[in-house]
Amino acid sequence: MIRQFIGTCLLFLAFTSAANNVKETIYVAKEQRPLYDRDLFLYELLQQALQAAKYDVNIEHVKVHPHQQRTLMALNKGQVDLHWSMTSPAREKLAIAVKFPLFDGLIGKRVLVIHKSHYERFKRITELEQLSRFTAVQGHDWPDTKILSSNGLNVKPIVNYQAMFDMVLDKKADYFPRSIVEAQSELLSQNNPALMIVPDYYLSYPARFYFFVNKDKAELAQQLEKGLAKLKSNGSYEALLQRYFDLNMLTNSHMLPLTNPFH
Repeated sequence: MIRQFIGTCLLFLAFTSAANNVKETIYVAKEQRPLYDRDLFLYELLQQALQAAKYDVNIEHVKVHPHQQRTLMALNKGQVDLHWSMTSPAREKLAIAVKFPLFDGLIGKRVLVIHKSHYERFKRITELEQLSRFTAVQGHDWPDTKILSSNGLNVKPIVNYQAMFDMVLDKKADYFPRSIVEAQSELLSQNNPALMIVPDYYLSYPARFYFFVNKDKAELAQQLEKGLAKLKSNGSYEALLQRYFDLNMLTNSHMLPLTNPFH
């Protein structure tokens, strides 16, 4: 009887130990669209940050619709644990914003994707007022849409991502502003010689891109903040940024500054 009792206790302790050693699973939103350098950078940065914080978890990807606001709502409802997005006051009410700017402000450096046949018109632009005569396209739920509009630019909000490139190609829109960390790999993916980046200038406004975490996962947010700070201090973050992105255009062209009233 005593032997049976001891055996039961040992079995219970074994199960308890195994349960305590089970790794937590983090569900990361993954938009159903092609992955670009920007996305690959963020996936690698996430892994490095968790490793730097010594926060050992499993990562599983959950396919989500490529609409930013819809994904943030899924985060707010606990359907996913982590997503990344440009921030805004409204978005920071939906989830915990890990306040480390993932692209070091580069998300607000916007180059113009245009149809090549329009380049002669665009290269003459030296002031924002001249650009306001043309029509841009942006995602209907992107913070950038409001930012550009608030600066007097004519912006047409669009639901479908690919449609924005198609509208530029079909000359139904004049330009598509994309971040310096997005534009080059996106054009490679589009693989259409009629599209080009205006090399002479870029738009610039204050903008931050954060990891957003489910409000029930406060420890995950704290560990990410800790890991990202370590990567910043030891130089790993800067090395990763330089490995993924060619930023030469920022030094070889002039800047058209914009304000961000939602910053």
